Amino acid sequence: MNIIKLNALDGTQIEFDKDSQAGCGAMKDVYFSPDKSYVVGFFRKPQDNNSRERLQTIVTNYKKMLFENEGGKNIESLFCWPTHIVEYNDGNKVKIGVVCPTYDKKFFFASGKFKGKEQEGKWFASAKLRNKFLESDVKGNWLNYLQVCIKIARAVKRLHAAGLAHSDLSYKNILINPLSGDACIIDIDGLVVPGKFPPDVVGTPDFIAPEVLETMELEKNDKNKKLPQRSTDQHALAVLIYMYLLYRHPLRGGMVCDPSDSDNDEKLLMGKEALFIEHPTNNKNRPLLSSLSKDELPQGNIDLLPYTLVGPYLKELFDRAFIKGLHNPRERPTADEWERALIKTVDLIQPCPNPKCEAKFFVFDNTKYPKCPFCGTSYEKTLPVLNFYYKPRSKGNFMNENIRLMVFEQQSLYKWHIDRNIFPNEKIKDCDRKPVGDFHFIKGKWWLVNRNIEKLVDVTTEPHVEILKKQKVELTEGRKLLFSNNGNLRLAIVQMANDKKRK
Repeated sequence: MNIIKLNALDGTQIEFDKDSQAGCGAMKDVYFSPDKSYVVGFFRKPQDNNSRERLQTIVTNYKKMLFENEGGKNIESLFCWPTHIVEYNDGNKVKIGVVCPTYDKKFFFASGKFKGKEQEGKWFASAKLRNKFLESDVKGNWLNYLQVCIKIARAVKRLHAAGLAHSDLSYKNILINPLSGDACIIDIDGLVVPGKFPPDVVGTPDFIAPEVLETMELEKNDKNKKLPQRSTDQHALAVLIYMYLLYRHPLRGGMVCDPSDSDNDEKLLMGKEALFIEHPTNNKNRPLLSSLSKDELPQGNIDLLPYTLVGPYLKELFDRAFIKGLHNPRERPTADEWERALIKTVDLIQPCPNPKCEAKFFVFDNTKYPKCPFCGTSYEKTLPVLNFYYKPRSKGNFMNENIRLMVFEQQSLYKWHIDRNIFPNEKIKDCDRKPVGDFHFIKGKWWLVNRNIEKLVDVTTEPHVEILKKQKVELTEGRKLLFSNNGNLRLAIVQMANDKKRK
Protein backbone atom coordinates (compact mmCIF):
# COMPACT_ATOMS: atom_id res chain seq x y z
CA MET A 1 0.00 0.00 0.00
CA ASN A 2 1.12 3.56 -0.73
CA ILE A 3 -1.02 5.69 1.58
CA ILE A 4 -1.15 9.42 0.86
CA LYS A 5 -2.52 11.68 3.60
CA LEU A 6 -4.07 15.03 2.79
CA ASN A 7 -6.21 17.67 4.40
CA ALA A 8 -9.34 18.60 2.49
CA LEU A 9 -10.03 22.29 1.97
CA ASP A 10 -12.33 22.19 5.02
CA GLY A 11 -9.58 20.63 7.16
CA THR A 12 -10.89 17.04 7.13
CA GLN A 13 -8.12 14.45 6.93
CA ILE A 14 -8.34 12.40 3.75
CA GLU A 15 -6.29 9.33 2.83
CA PHE A 16 -6.00 7.41 -0.40
CA ASP A 17 -3.97 4.44 -1.59
CA LYS A 18 -1.97 5.44 -4.62
CA ASP A 19 -1.50 1.75 -5.45
CA SER A 20 -5.24 1.01 -5.36
CA GLN A 21 -6.87 2.64 -8.37
CA ALA A 22 -10.66 2.38 -8.33
CA GLY A 23 -11.14 3.56 -11.88
CA CYS A 24 -9.88 5.66 -14.73
CA GLY A 25 -12.43 7.79 -16.57
CA ALA A 26 -12.31 10.41 -19.27
CA MET A 27 -11.76 13.25 -16.81
CA LYS A 28 -10.44 11.75 -13.55
CA ASP A 29 -8.14 9.15 -12.02
CA VAL A 30 -9.86 7.60 -9.01
CA TYR A 31 -8.25 5.94 -5.97
CA PHE A 32 -9.65 4.04 -2.99
CA SER A 33 -9.24 5.11 0.61
CA PRO A 34 -7.38 2.53 2.76
CA ASP A 35 -10.66 1.06 4.08
CA LYS A 36 -12.38 1.52 0.69
CA SER A 37 -15.24 3.46 2.28
CA TYR A 38 -14.64 6.40 -0.06
CA VAL A 39 -12.69 7.28 -3.18
CA VAL A 40 -10.67 10.29 -4.25
CA GLY A 41 -10.90 11.33 -7.89
CA PHE A 42 -8.26 13.69 -9.30
CA PHE A 43 -9.00 15.75 -12.38
CA ARG A 44 -6.45 15.29 -15.13
CA LYS A 45 -6.84 18.82 -16.46
CA PRO A 46 -6.23 21.91 -14.32
CA GLN A 47 -9.41 23.39 -12.86
CA ASP A 48 -9.90 27.12 -13.37
CA ASN A 49 -11.32 29.41 -10.70
CA ASN A 50 -14.88 28.94 -11.95
CA SER A 51 -14.55 25.14 -11.77
CA ARG A 52 -13.08 25.33 -8.28
CA GLU A 53 -15.94 27.55 -7.14
CA ARG A 54 -18.44 25.13 -8.69
CA LEU A 55 -16.92 22.20 -6.78
CA GLN A 56 -16.87 24.15 -3.52
CA THR A 57 -20.51 25.11 -3.94
CA ILE A 58 -21.50 21.52 -4.75
CA VAL A 59 -19.96 20.09 -1.56
CA THR A 60 -21.37 22.85 0.63
CA ASN A 61 -24.39 24.95 -0.40
CA TYR A 62 -26.02 22.56 -2.86
CA LYS A 63 -25.40 19.56 -0.65
CA LYS A 64 -27.23 21.30 2.18
CA MET A 65 -29.98 22.49 -0.14
CA LEU A 66 -30.75 18.99 -1.36
CA PHE A 67 -30.26 16.88 1.73
CA GLU A 68 -31.10 19.14 4.67
CA ASN A 69 -34.53 20.24 3.49
CA GLU A 70 -37.76 18.26 3.80
CA GLY A 71 -37.36 14.76 2.43
CA GLY A 72 -33.62 15.23 1.93
CA LYS A 73 -32.61 12.22 4.01
CA ASN A 74 -34.73 9.99 1.78
CA ILE A 75 -32.89 10.95 -1.41
CA GLU A 76 -29.28 10.74 -0.23
CA SER A 77 -29.01 7.19 -1.58
CA LEU A 78 -30.09 8.41 -5.04
CA PHE A 79 -26.80 10.29 -5.49
CA CYS A 80 -23.12 9.62 -5.08
CA TRP A 81 -22.58 13.18 -3.86
CA PRO A 82 -19.07 14.65 -3.42
CA THR A 83 -18.22 15.35 0.21
CA HIS A 84 -14.84 17.13 0.14
CA ILE A 85 -12.33 18.84 -2.15
CA VAL A 86 -8.60 18.11 -1.95
CA GLU A 87 -5.39 19.37 -3.52
CA TYR A 88 -2.43 17.06 -4.13
CA ASN A 89 1.06 17.91 -5.36
CA ASP A 90 2.39 14.76 -7.00
CA GLY A 91 5.77 16.38 -7.68
CA ASN A 92 4.87 17.56 -11.16
CA LYS A 93 1.83 19.73 -10.57
CA VAL A 94 -0.97 20.41 -8.13
CA LYS A 95 -4.07 18.33 -8.84
CA ILE A 96 -7.60 19.06 -7.70
CA GLY A 97 -9.66 16.13 -6.47
CA VAL A 98 -13.10 15.34 -5.07
CA VAL A 99 -13.95 12.82 -2.38
CA CYS A 100 -17.06 10.65 -2.84
CA PRO A 101 -18.54 7.69 -0.98
CA THR A 102 -17.79 4.28 -2.48
CA TYR A 103 -20.70 2.90 -4.47
CA ASP A 104 -23.03 0.66 -2.50
CA LYS A 105 -22.32 -3.04 -3.11
CA LYS A 106 -25.83 -3.49 -4.52
CA PHE A 107 -24.67 -1.58 -7.60
CA PHE A 108 -22.11 -4.23 -8.55
CA PHE A 109 -22.87 -7.45 -10.42
CA ALA A 110 -23.10 -10.23 -7.86
CA SER A 111 -22.88 -13.06 -10.40
CA GLY A 112 -22.37 -13.86 -14.06
CA LYS A 113 -19.62 -12.87 -16.46
CA PHE A 114 -19.52 -9.30 -15.09
CA LYS A 115 -19.31 -10.27 -11.43
CA GLY A 116 -17.74 -7.44 -9.43
CA LYS A 117 -18.24 -4.84 -12.18
CA GLU A 118 -20.33 -1.70 -11.77
CA GLN A 119 -23.92 -2.06 -12.93
CA GLU A 120 -23.99 0.82 -15.38
CA GLY A 121 -27.47 1.38 -16.70
CA LYS A 122 -26.35 0.73 -20.27
CA TRP A 123 -26.34 -3.04 -19.68
CA PHE A 124 -30.03 -3.03 -18.86
CA ALA A 125 -31.39 -0.37 -21.25
CA SER A 126 -30.40 -1.99 -24.53
CA ALA A 127 -32.05 -5.15 -25.84
CA LYS A 128 -28.84 -6.08 -27.62
CA LEU A 129 -26.71 -5.90 -24.47
CA ARG A 130 -29.38 -7.48 -22.24
CA ASN A 131 -30.04 -10.40 -24.55
CA LYS A 132 -26.45 -11.04 -25.55
CA PHE A 133 -24.54 -10.59 -22.30
CA LEU A 134 -26.79 -10.75 -19.23
CA GLU A 135 -27.97 -13.84 -17.42
CA SER A 136 -31.65 -13.97 -16.47
CA ASP A 137 -30.93 -13.83 -12.73
CA VAL A 138 -29.49 -10.28 -12.96
CA LYS A 139 -32.05 -8.71 -15.29
CA GLY A 140 -34.86 -8.09 -12.79
CA ASN A 141 -38.54 -7.81 -13.65
CA TRP A 142 -40.53 -5.05 -15.33
CA LEU A 143 -41.99 -3.73 -12.07
CA ASN A 144 -38.46 -3.21 -10.77
CA TYR A 145 -37.63 -1.11 -13.84
CA LEU A 146 -40.61 1.10 -13.06
CA GLN A 147 -39.16 1.53 -9.57
CA VAL A 148 -35.75 2.35 -11.04
CA CYS A 149 -37.34 5.02 -13.23
CA ILE A 150 -39.19 6.47 -10.23
CA LYS A 151 -35.90 6.85 -8.34
CA ILE A 152 -34.18 8.53 -11.30
CA ALA A 153 -37.08 10.92 -11.92
CA ARG A 154 -37.19 11.77 -8.20
CA ALA A 155 -33.48 12.54 -8.12
CA VAL A 156 -33.68 14.76 -11.20
CA LYS A 157 -36.74 16.50 -9.76
CA ARG A 158 -34.78 17.46 -6.64
CA LEU A 159 -31.85 18.73 -8.72
CA HIS A 160 -34.13 20.90 -10.81
CA ALA A 161 -35.99 22.18 -7.76
CA ALA A 162 -32.64 23.40 -6.42
CA GLY A 163 -31.99 25.31 -9.64
CA LEU A 164 -29.45 22.78 -10.89
CA ALA A 165 -29.13 20.73 -14.06
CA HIS A 166 -27.09 17.55 -14.36
CA SER A 167 -26.08 18.32 -17.99
CA ASP A 168 -24.96 14.74 -18.76
CA LEU A 169 -27.76 12.37 -17.77
CA SER A 170 -27.21 9.01 -19.42
CA TYR A 171 -27.12 5.34 -18.63
CA LYS A 172 -23.35 5.69 -18.14
CA ASN A 173 -23.80 8.16 -15.28
CA ILE A 174 -26.44 6.16 -13.46
CA LEU A 175 -25.94 2.91 -11.60
CA ILE A 176 -28.99 0.70 -11.17
CA ASN A 177 -30.02 -2.52 -9.48
CA PRO A 178 -32.98 -4.02 -11.35
CA LEU A 179 -33.34 -6.74 -8.72
CA SER A 180 -34.18 -4.22 -6.00
CA GLY A 181 -35.42 -1.29 -8.09
CA ASP A 182 -32.64 1.05 -6.90
CA ALA A 183 -30.73 3.74 -8.78
CA CYS A 184 -27.88 6.13 -8.05
CA ILE A 185 -26.75 9.14 -10.09
CA ILE A 186 -22.98 9.52 -10.23
CA ASP A 187 -20.52 12.08 -11.65
CA ILE A 188 -22.15 15.01 -9.88
CA ASP A 189 -19.14 17.36 -10.11
CA GLY A 190 -20.25 18.86 -13.45
CA LEU A 191 -23.61 20.25 -12.33
CA VAL A 192 -24.85 23.26 -14.24
CA VAL A 193 -26.22 26.45 -12.70
CA PRO A 194 -27.65 28.64 -15.48
CA GLY A 195 -25.93 32.02 -15.59
CA LYS A 196 -23.28 30.99 -13.08
CA PHE A 197 -21.70 27.60 -13.76
CA PRO A 198 -21.84 26.61 -17.45
CA PRO A 199 -21.69 22.98 -18.59
CA ASP A 200 -18.32 21.26 -19.04
CA VAL A 201 -19.69 18.80 -21.61
CA VAL A 202 -22.58 18.73 -24.08
CA GLY A 203 -23.68 15.28 -22.92
CA THR A 204 -23.40 11.63 -23.91
CA PRO A 205 -24.43 10.45 -27.41
CA ASP A 206 -27.98 9.05 -27.44
CA PHE A 207 -29.02 11.50 -24.70
CA ILE A 208 -28.01 14.90 -26.10
CA ALA A 209 -31.08 17.00 -26.83
CA PRO A 210 -31.71 17.74 -30.54
CA GLU A 211 -31.34 21.49 -30.12
CA VAL A 212 -27.87 21.05 -28.58
CA LEU A 213 -26.69 18.91 -31.50
CA GLU A 214 -28.25 21.23 -34.03
CA THR A 215 -26.38 24.28 -32.69
CA MET A 216 -23.18 22.56 -31.59
CA GLU A 217 -21.00 24.22 -34.22
CA LEU A 218 -22.06 27.76 -33.34
CA GLU A 219 -19.62 29.96 -31.46
CA LYS A 220 -19.73 29.72 -27.67
CA ASN A 221 -21.10 33.25 -27.28
CA ASP A 222 -23.69 32.96 -30.05
CA LYS A 223 -27.11 33.64 -28.53
CA ASN A 224 -28.62 30.89 -30.69
CA LYS A 225 -26.31 28.20 -29.33
CA LYS A 226 -28.16 25.79 -27.03
CA LEU A 227 -26.29 24.40 -24.05
CA PRO A 228 -27.19 21.69 -21.52
CA GLN A 229 -29.74 22.92 -19.02
CA ARG A 230 -32.92 21.78 -17.29
CA SER A 231 -34.84 21.27 -20.56
CA THR A 232 -32.05 19.09 -21.99
CA ASP A 233 -32.12 17.01 -18.79
CA GLN A 234 -35.83 16.54 -19.43
CA HIS A 235 -35.06 15.11 -22.87
CA ALA A 236 -32.40 12.78 -21.48
CA LEU A 237 -34.73 11.65 -18.68
CA ALA A 238 -37.46 10.77 -21.18
CA VAL A 239 -34.96 8.77 -23.25
CA LEU A 240 -33.76 6.92 -20.15
CA ILE A 241 -37.28 5.98 -19.06
CA TYR A 242 -38.22 4.84 -22.56
CA MET A 243 -35.10 2.68 -22.80
CA TYR A 244 -35.44 1.12 -19.35
CA LEU A 245 -39.04 0.13 -20.04
CA LEU A 246 -38.82 -0.82 -23.72
CA TYR A 247 -35.08 -1.61 -24.22
CA ARG A 248 -34.65 0.41 -27.41
CA HIS A 249 -33.83 4.02 -28.30
CA PRO A 250 -36.80 6.27 -29.18
CA LEU A 251 -34.99 8.03 -32.03
CA ARG A 252 -32.88 5.28 -33.59
CA GLY A 253 -35.02 3.79 -36.34
CA GLY A 254 -34.64 3.08 -40.02
CA MET A 255 -34.25 6.65 -41.25
CA VAL A 256 -31.11 7.66 -43.16
CA CYS A 257 -30.50 11.41 -43.26
CA ASP A 258 -27.17 11.58 -45.09
CA PRO A 259 -26.06 8.34 -46.79
CA SER A 260 -22.76 9.87 -47.90
CA ASP A 261 -21.53 11.13 -44.50
CA SER A 262 -21.99 8.94 -41.43
CA ASP A 263 -21.03 11.69 -38.98
CA ASN A 264 -23.48 14.15 -40.48
CA ASP A 265 -26.12 11.42 -40.69
CA GLU A 266 -25.76 10.83 -36.95
CA LYS A 267 -25.92 14.54 -36.21
CA LEU A 268 -29.10 14.96 -38.26
CA LEU A 269 -30.73 11.76 -36.99
CA MET A 270 -30.38 12.81 -33.37
CA GLY A 271 -30.56 16.55 -33.99
CA LYS A 272 -32.34 18.62 -36.60
CA GLU A 273 -34.15 15.70 -38.27
CA ALA A 274 -34.84 13.72 -35.06
CA LEU A 275 -38.13 11.78 -35.29
CA PHE A 276 -39.83 9.45 -32.82
CA ILE A 277 -39.64 5.89 -34.11
CA GLU A 278 -43.27 5.33 -33.04
CA HIS A 279 -44.67 8.60 -34.35
CA PRO A 280 -48.37 7.96 -35.02
CA THR A 281 -48.56 9.84 -38.32
CA ASN A 282 -45.00 9.80 -39.67
CA ASN A 283 -43.48 6.36 -40.19
CA LYS A 284 -40.30 7.59 -41.84
CA ASN A 285 -38.15 6.49 -38.90
CA ARG A 286 -39.83 3.18 -38.05
CA PRO A 287 -37.26 0.46 -37.34
CA LEU A 288 -36.68 -1.99 -40.19
CA LEU A 289 -37.11 -5.51 -38.86
CA SER A 290 -34.79 -6.82 -41.56
CA SER A 291 -31.96 -4.67 -40.18
CA LEU A 292 -32.31 -5.80 -36.57
CA SER A 293 -30.06 -8.51 -35.18
CA LYS A 294 -31.48 -11.48 -33.29
CA ASP A 295 -30.21 -9.91 -30.05
CA GLU A 296 -32.37 -6.83 -30.65
CA LEU A 297 -35.54 -8.90 -30.86
CA PRO A 298 -38.29 -9.08 -29.78
CA GLN A 299 -37.86 -5.71 -28.03
CA GLY A 300 -36.90 -3.92 -31.24
CA ASN A 301 -40.16 -4.91 -32.93
CA ILE A 302 -42.43 -1.93 -32.24
CA ASP A 303 -45.40 -3.69 -33.84
CA LEU A 304 -45.13 -6.54 -31.36
CA LEU A 305 -44.19 -4.38 -28.35
CA PRO A 306 -45.49 -0.84 -29.00
CA TYR A 307 -44.86 1.93 -26.49
CA THR A 308 -48.56 1.95 -25.60
CA LEU A 309 -47.92 -1.12 -23.43
CA VAL A 310 -46.59 1.24 -20.74
CA GLY A 311 -50.14 2.40 -19.99
CA PRO A 312 -52.02 5.66 -20.49
CA TYR A 313 -50.11 7.89 -18.07
CA LEU A 314 -46.65 7.21 -19.48
CA LYS A 315 -47.89 7.04 -23.06
CA GLU A 316 -49.14 10.62 -22.73
CA LEU A 317 -45.76 11.82 -21.45
CA PHE A 318 -43.85 9.98 -24.17
CA ASP A 319 -46.06 11.75 -26.73
CA ARG A 320 -45.15 15.09 -25.18
CA ALA A 321 -41.46 14.25 -24.94
CA PHE A 322 -40.92 12.74 -28.39
CA ILE A 323 -43.64 14.33 -30.52
CA LYS A 324 -44.63 17.74 -29.12
CA GLY A 325 -41.44 18.42 -27.19
CA LEU A 326 -38.76 16.79 -29.30
CA HIS A 327 -38.01 20.07 -31.08
CA ASN A 328 -39.90 22.31 -28.66
CA PRO A 329 -38.22 22.06 -25.23
CA ARG A 330 -41.00 23.95 -23.46
CA GLU A 331 -43.40 21.07 -24.14
CA ARG A 332 -41.25 18.42 -22.45
CA PRO A 333 -42.60 16.79 -19.28
CA THR A 334 -40.91 17.74 -16.03
CA ALA A 335 -39.21 15.21 -13.78
CA ASP A 336 -42.05 15.68 -11.29
CA GLU A 337 -44.59 14.73 -13.96
CA TRP A 338 -42.59 11.61 -14.78
CA GLU A 339 -42.42 10.60 -11.12
CA ARG A 340 -46.18 11.00 -10.68
CA ALA A 341 -47.03 9.14 -13.89
CA LEU A 342 -44.68 6.29 -12.99
CA ILE A 343 -46.23 5.91 -9.54
CA LYS A 344 -49.73 5.89 -11.03
CA THR A 345 -48.58 3.28 -13.54
CA VAL A 346 -47.37 1.01 -10.72
CA ASP A 347 -51.00 0.95 -9.53
CA LEU A 348 -52.01 -0.50 -12.92
CA ILE A 349 -49.58 -3.40 -12.70
CA GLN A 350 -50.61 -7.06 -12.76
CA PRO A 351 -48.44 -10.14 -12.27
CA CYS A 352 -48.20 -12.21 -15.44
CA PRO A 353 -49.82 -15.64 -14.94
CA ASN A 354 -46.97 -17.27 -16.92
CA PRO A 355 -44.21 -18.30 -14.46
CA LYS A 356 -41.69 -18.35 -17.31
CA CYS A 357 -42.39 -14.76 -18.40
CA GLU A 358 -39.18 -12.72 -18.14
CA ALA A 359 -41.05 -9.46 -17.45
CA LYS A 360 -43.21 -11.04 -14.68
CA PHE A 361 -45.50 -7.95 -14.64
CA PHE A 362 -47.45 -5.89 -17.15
CA VAL A 363 -49.88 -2.97 -17.26
CA PHE A 364 -53.41 -4.38 -17.28
CA ASP A 365 -55.16 -2.52 -20.12
CA ASN A 366 -58.74 -3.65 -19.39
CA THR A 367 -59.33 -4.76 -22.96
CA LYS A 368 -61.84 -7.48 -23.76
CA TYR A 369 -59.18 -10.18 -23.91
CA PRO A 370 -56.23 -8.87 -21.86
CA LYS A 371 -52.88 -10.56 -22.15
CA CYS A 372 -49.29 -9.96 -21.16
CA PRO A 373 -47.65 -8.06 -24.04
CA PHE A 374 -44.24 -9.49 -23.23
CA CYS A 375 -45.04 -13.21 -23.47
CA GLY A 376 -48.56 -13.25 -24.94
CA THR A 377 -50.14 -15.14 -22.03
CA SER A 378 -53.84 -14.36 -21.63
CA TYR A 379 -55.22 -13.19 -18.30
CA GLU A 380 -58.25 -15.36 -17.56
CA LYS A 381 -59.49 -14.38 -14.08
CA THR A 382 -61.77 -11.53 -13.16
CA LEU A 383 -60.22 -8.89 -10.96
CA PRO A 384 -61.38 -5.73 -9.23
CA VAL A 385 -60.33 -2.27 -10.27
CA LEU A 386 -60.74 0.58 -7.81
CA ASN A 387 -61.58 3.86 -9.56
CA PHE A 388 -60.98 6.81 -7.24
CA TYR A 389 -63.07 9.95 -6.84
CA TYR A 390 -62.71 13.02 -4.66
CA LYS A 391 -64.73 16.00 -3.47
CA PRO A 392 -63.19 19.29 -4.56
CA ARG A 393 -64.98 21.04 -1.70
CA SER A 394 -66.70 20.06 1.51
CA LYS A 395 -69.95 20.08 -0.46
CA GLY A 396 -70.70 18.90 -3.97
CA ASN A 397 -70.37 15.77 -6.04
CA PHE A 398 -67.40 13.46 -6.17
CA MET A 399 -65.22 13.92 -9.26
CA ASN A 400 -63.18 11.33 -11.13
CA GLU A 401 -59.45 11.61 -10.34
CA ASN A 402 -58.25 9.51 -13.30
CA ILE A 403 -56.50 7.26 -10.79
CA ARG A 404 -57.04 3.51 -10.68
CA LEU A 405 -55.76 0.65 -8.58
CA MET A 406 -55.65 -2.79 -10.17
CA VAL A 407 -56.05 -5.51 -7.55
CA PHE A 408 -54.17 -8.78 -7.32
CA GLU A 409 -53.76 -11.45 -4.65
CA GLN A 410 -52.18 -10.12 -1.43
CA GLN A 411 -51.68 -6.67 -2.89
CA SER A 412 -51.60 -3.88 -0.32
CA LEU A 413 -53.66 -0.72 0.02
CA TYR A 414 -51.73 2.32 1.29
CA LYS A 415 -52.61 5.67 2.78
CA TRP A 416 -51.90 7.45 -0.49
CA HIS A 417 -54.67 5.38 -2.05
CA ILE A 418 -57.26 6.54 0.46
CA ASP A 419 -56.06 10.12 1.08
CA ARG A 420 -55.23 12.35 -1.91
CA ASN A 421 -53.26 14.70 0.38
CA ILE A 422 -50.62 12.00 0.81
CA PHE A 423 -48.24 11.18 -2.04
CA PRO A 424 -45.55 8.47 -2.00
CA ASN A 425 -42.56 10.65 -2.78
CA GLU A 426 -39.43 11.43 -0.75
CA LYS A 427 -41.40 13.67 1.63
CA ILE A 428 -43.79 10.98 2.84
CA LYS A 429 -43.72 10.31 6.58
CA ASP A 430 -42.63 6.90 7.83
CA CYS A 431 -46.02 6.36 9.48
CA ASP A 432 -47.70 6.76 6.07
CA ARG A 433 -45.60 4.06 4.39
CA LYS A 434 -47.32 1.14 6.12
CA PRO A 435 -50.19 -0.73 4.40
CA VAL A 436 -53.66 0.02 5.70
CA GLY A 437 -55.42 -2.82 3.89
CA ASP A 438 -54.84 -5.84 1.66
CA PHE A 439 -56.69 -7.82 -0.98
CA HIS A 440 -57.40 -11.55 -1.11
CA PHE A 441 -59.12 -14.01 -3.45
CA ILE A 442 -61.01 -16.52 -1.31
CA LYS A 443 -63.32 -19.22 -2.69
CA GLY A 444 -63.95 -17.38 -5.92
CA LYS A 445 -64.55 -13.98 -4.31
CA TRP A 446 -62.38 -10.88 -3.91
CA TRP A 447 -62.11 -9.21 -0.51
CA LEU A 448 -60.56 -6.08 0.95
CA VAL A 449 -59.41 -6.48 4.54
CA ASN A 450 -59.32 -3.33 6.68
CA ARG A 451 -56.03 -3.44 8.56
CA ASN A 452 -55.68 0.14 9.68
CA ILE A 453 -58.11 2.37 7.78
CA GLU A 454 -59.42 5.09 10.08
CA LYS A 455 -62.91 4.79 8.66
CA LEU A 456 -64.15 2.58 5.82
CA VAL A 457 -67.83 2.65 4.89
CA ASP A 458 -69.71 0.68 2.25
CA VAL A 459 -72.04 3.33 0.80
CA THR A 460 -73.36 1.23 -2.07
CA THR A 461 -76.87 1.02 -0.66
CA GLU A 462 -78.82 2.22 2.35
CA PRO A 463 -78.21 1.70 5.16
CA HIS A 464 -74.48 2.32 4.92
CA VAL A 465 -72.26 -0.29 6.53
CA GLU A 466 -69.02 0.56 8.32
CA ILE A 467 -66.20 -1.93 7.85
CA LEU A 468 -64.23 -1.96 11.10
CA LYS A 469 -60.55 -2.83 11.46
CA LYS A 470 -59.81 -6.54 10.89
CA GLN A 471 -63.13 -6.87 9.07
CA LYS A 472 -63.43 -7.45 5.33
CA VAL A 473 -65.71 -6.30 2.53
CA GLU A 474 -66.40 -8.15 -0.69
CA LEU A 475 -65.44 -6.42 -3.93
CA THR A 476 -68.22 -6.63 -6.47
CA GLU A 477 -69.22 -4.66 -9.56
CA GLY A 478 -70.38 -1.15 -8.65
CA ARG A 479 -69.60 -1.39 -4.94
CA LYS A 480 -68.87 2.05 -3.46
CA LEU A 481 -66.34 2.35 -0.66
CA LEU A 482 -65.85 5.63 1.19
CA PHE A 483 -62.48 6.10 2.90
CA SER A 484 -61.79 8.67 5.59
CA ASN A 485 -58.31 9.57 6.83
CA ASN A 486 -57.87 12.56 9.13
CA GLY A 487 -61.15 13.92 7.80
CA ASN A 488 -60.10 13.63 4.14
CA LEU A 489 -62.61 11.73 2.03
CA ARG A 490 -61.99 9.57 -1.00
CA LEU A 491 -64.48 7.36 -2.82
CA ALA A 492 -63.59 4.16 -4.66
CA ILE A 493 -66.05 2.56 -7.07
CA VAL A 494 -65.29 -1.07 -7.86
CA GLN A 495 -65.23 -2.28 -11.45
CA MET A 496 -64.90 -6.00 -12.09
CA ALA A 497 -62.56 -6.19 -15.08
CA ASN A 498 -62.25 -9.14 -17.46
CA ASP A 499 -65.64 -10.51 -16.35
CA LYS A 500 -66.50 -12.93 -19.15
CA LYS A 501 -70.04 -13.36 -17.83
CA ARG A 502 -70.80 -9.65 -18.19
CA LYS A 503 -69.30 -9.52 -21.66
